[in-house]
Amino acid sequence: MPVFALVDCNNFYASCEKLFDPTLKDRPVVVLSNNDGCVVARSAEVKALGIPMGVPWFKLRDEAKRHGIVAFSSNYALYADLSNRCVEVLSGFTPNIEVYSIDESFLELSGFEGRSGGLTTYGAEIRQRVADWLGLTVCVGIGPSKTLAKLANHAAKKNLACANGVCDFTTMSPSAMDALFERIDVGEVWGIGRRIEGRLEAMGIRTVRQLRDADAELMRTKFSVVVERTVRELRGVSCMELQEVVQEKQQIMSSRSFGQLVYELPELEEAVASYVAKAAEKLRNQNSLAGAIQVYIRTNVFKPEVPQYQRAVTVPLPEASSDTRVLTRWAQQVLRRIFRPGYGYHKAGITLMDIVPATNQQFSLFVSGGALDARSRQLMDVLDGINGKFGRGTLRLAAEGIEKGWQMRRGNLSPRYTTEWDCLAVVQAQ
Repeated sequence: MPVFALVDCNNFYASCEKLFDPTLKDRPVVVLSNNDGCVVARSAEVKALGIPMGVPWFKLRDEAKRHGIVAFSSNYALYADLSNRCVEVLSGFTPNIEVYSIDESFLELSGFEGRSGGLTTYGAEIRQRVADWLGLTVCVGIGPSKTLAKLANHAAKKNLACANGVCDFTTMSPSAMDALFERIDVGEVWGIGRRIEGRLEAMGIRTVRQLRDADAELMRTKFSVVVERTVRELRGVSCMELQEVVQEKQQIMSSRSFGQLVYELPELEEAVASYVAKAAEKLRNQNSLAGAIQVYIRTNVFKPEVPQYQRAVTVPLPEASSDTRVLTRWAQQVLRRIFRPGYGYHKAGITLMDIVPATNQQFSLFVSGGALDARSRQLMDVLDGINGKFGRGTLRLAAEGIEKGWQMRRGNLSPRYTTEWDCLAVVQAQ
């Protein structure tokens, strides 16, 4: 019988910010969205104050002063690197792992049940190693299906069935699970969104226990095979395997809201070139090529009192490519077509489409490949190699600009402690 564990980093973004600054210990910390807009992550201290997720930061300023709340801009480079390090640690506990999100991973623990102390002790070892090696706190949920492992993790986080951050459903008695499931709202089940939750409640299904005991065939008729599968998983029947191989993306998007309104075409060209560079790097990382590119621009839709304009255009490429230069040239041609002067642009973005494996490349009858394609790959390898070693943007196209006044606001950005030499933490003796 399969056994799964769901390991989740607690308050991940906020915990990453606290990790390198001891003065933040026990202080309330929030992380803000792009352009320092809304709260997207909260430390335990902030949650205790009753501050909800998604509240605009400008509405919190007075309350933040009263409670000493420290706000940080989103430091994606730091979070991604610590996430990768956490996955490396978890990989030492099982060869079978699925990275579900930046702060969550499923582990298959089949065959580890016979260890001294059982899976509960094994879960405690996982927590301790992540804490010792990375300084991060995780909770571990264990169950015979992925849905139960996810639910066990919720119970561990809320201290509903344990007090040590590990909840193991494989050792819990049926009566204890019945009592626990009766206390948890059905909306806490993985895959049950608000719309489905409302429909279930209208049917009298308000708790996890009631959903588990519902007629699985009826759930399929009323909802979908996904809800039927969820019911069976809650009963301990594993219907979902680990996805150990990350599926290649069929589209790659790159976009950002600007830190200030942009009125001139050259600034938009810089932004679009920067977005293409990021997307092209992801494209090459999965060894793929893009056969089409879409560019869009828009004004601020949240300010209807100002003139509005938005446009998106997609063009097919004569040859699928992952060369940043080629993709940038086409993107800027599209941008010049759709740009209209006199508007204050709030956001721009690009999407790489018609993505195919690089091994399936087909050359145009009218464009010579061969040596030119080999030179392109070599140049992009050098670009990625330098940026991988010294940091993204170390080597870039001139089209991306230098000062980049259009970039999103990140006035409270912490250092990139783990990915840039200049940002390494320094300890000085007194």
